[in-house]
Amino acid sequence: MGLLSHRVERSEIKPGDHIYTWRAGYAYSHHGIYVGGSKVVHFTTKKEAGTAGLDSAIAVSSLLSGGSDECPTFPDCGFQLPDSGVVLTCLDCFLRGGALHRFEYGAPPAVFLAKLRGGTCTTARADSPDAAVRRAMYLLQNGFGDYDVFENNCEDFALYCKTGLLPAAGDGDGDEPSSFGGIGRSGQAASAVGVPLAALFSTPLQLLAGGPLGMAAVTAGMYCAGRYITDIGVRKDVVKVEVEDLSAHLGWRRAKAEEAVKKKQQPVQTKRLLPLKRKRDFWVYLVST
Repeated sequence: MGLLSHRVERSEIKPGDHIYTWRAGYAYSHHGIYVGGSKVVHFTTKKEAGTAGLDSAIAVSSLLSGGSDECPTFPDCGFQLPDSGVVLTCLDCFLRGGALHRFEYGAPPAVFLAKLRGGTCTTARADSPDAAVRRAMYLLQNGFGDYDVFENNCEDFALYCKTGLLPAAGDGDGDEPSSFGGIGRSGQAASAVGVPLAALFSTPLQLLAGGPLGMAAVTAGMYCAGRYITDIGVRKDVVKVEVEDLSAHLGWRRAKAEEAVKKKQQPVQTKRLLPLKRKRDFWVYLVST
């Protein structure tokens, strides 16, 4: 496991590996499962005309430049069902000229906390490579729900394929919301949310820190702590879900979410109060009788 970089050569990856590549000047990374034969299964937005197999940023870039998104090497590259965001592409089209990195599992807490960016490793243990490939290929044919940057993104997809873990719908009884709200398993999402939260929650502590270096250390500590407690290997609100049961699990979560939204939208029932004059006449009547 590389402490600073998880970059690997193509000859080093094996079927079942969780791989990723940085895009947009290291602004974010795109994740997938290598299934062998120079093919990668990954998760993007649902298929749209002319943008099959591309994530939203690449799709927009391709459309603006007028370039073709067809692969000159593999005829089945870009295979994607019309109502699914899971796509099969060749390794070249997945990387789009970027460097190849391998996501690490079973990272010790100290190593995990030493990473400056989320989305490169997890403390969770991975299942067998065969299980990861089987889940990825099953989801290619059956979908992985709706794409969401914070709740269900490409890293969440790869993490599920490797571990079979998903956030539970509640804290155990199915009625209460998850303690992490809309955060999925993605380390990138946790990092994006963690930066402003670290600055917010560390503000009272910064008053006790001496000087700019002390304040920076406090904020960095809060950021690392936030990343750690939201890691899939540490969280207590995740459950093991078989890939064949995934549709039912996602549907149940969606139904619970819709029910919670409806409850919030219901008008608050308030007690009807008697007008002041009517209340006064009512008390006069009681006293006189």
